Amino acid sequence: MKLMQHMREERGLSRRKVAQLADMDPALYGKVESGRVLSGNQLERLARALGYKGDPAALLEELNDARD
Repeated sequence: MKLMQHMREERGLSRRKVAQLADMDPALYGKVESGRVLSGNQLERLARALGYKGDPAALLEELNDARD
């Protein structure tokens, strides 16, 4: 699972809601979350929508299954 998906689920947000908060088409958000479409600008908007303060590119990093 990518950090972006983990943060979205942890906050109880749907893909549609995050896309809305980022002013992005929900279909495009799905592609970004799955790593099929990459854009620095889109990642920055998604980071803001999720309240993520780190490097937006980190949102696409895979998380280990064993989370604390």
